[in-house]
Amino acid sequence: EILLFEEAGNNIRVFDQEAIELSKAKKGPRPMKVLVPLRRSLFVQATGASATELLGDCLHDPYGGHHKLGTPPYKRVVAGAIHEAHEGVLFIDEISQLGVLQRSLLTALQEKRFPIIGRNPQSSGASVRVDDVPCDFVLVAACNIADVPKIIPPLRSRIQGDGYEILLKTTMPDNELNRLKICQFIAQEIIRDDKIPPMDRKGIFEIIKCARIIAEKVDKEESSLTLRLRELAGIIKVAGDLAVTEGADRINNKHVRTAMDIAKPIEEQILQRFGSYEEAFKSESRGFPHLHSDSENQNPYNYWNS
Repeated sequence: EILLFEEAGNNIRVFDQEAIELSKAKKGPRPMKVLVPLRRSLFVQATGASATELLGDCLHDPYGGHHKLGTPPYKRVVAGAIHEAHEGVLFIDEISQLGVLQRSLLTALQEKRFPIIGRNPQSSGASVRVDDVPCDFVLVAACNIADVPKIIPPLRSRIQGDGYEILLKTTMPDNELNRLKICQFIAQEIIRDDKIPPMDRKGIFEIIKCARIIAEKVDKEESSLTLRLRELAGIIKVAGDLAVTEGADRINNKHVRTAMDIAKPIEEQILQRFGSYEEAFKSESRGFPHLHSDSENQNPYNYWNS
């Protein structure tokens, strides 16, 4: 082993070769890593499936950050969606599913800065922390009506104080412009499916009629067209499948009418078949008594589905 001595005043310090290399590295340019580049998409969509995706993390290094074999900690830092959306828009669908992460999101909204830390306690990046990472973004979030109570009150208060809570409409007026939009939607769904044939004029009129029926039955709106486009898309695809089965080169109004009967919700099918939910439950619990033995009939459990 070779030892190098350095005299500093009346003191003598001992260096080995590794210490000298580290000293030279420190005197050179400081290492850097760009977490969020300037040229990027300013619209970021996040799901909140994990804290790492939303808030960032420091990756694990099996070599523990060794200066020769491992990766330095600063190179293992990963920005979260809130940091990537800096000076942009962060869209979170089903925000109620964030759970406890809603509090971290609230802190990021208030402070406009949020640290990146290693989130796995068993990882070598658990002790890494990057402070004051900017995250000044516009939050756009969505959820269903039934999930509104799952949003924590402080976050809702922040949204109401600095933004808007908007309940989207489920219908639109029945006029020529909106009927043309329904036609555009039909064309988009047919192109998107890429397996069903085009729809003729009568079929389009039948879909528009179906949009009126859904608006009247579900939303109690007259002279309106529904905006529940998933239901309309289901009818279009079922009608297309019927046309493919028949070998037709166009989807016509007969296919659409048949599709409306097939694509009914399960609740409506239960009422049509059994008359009421009580009768449906009785038929499920009744089973097939003529197939049971006497011992099975005395047992409270239902054997026919075993």
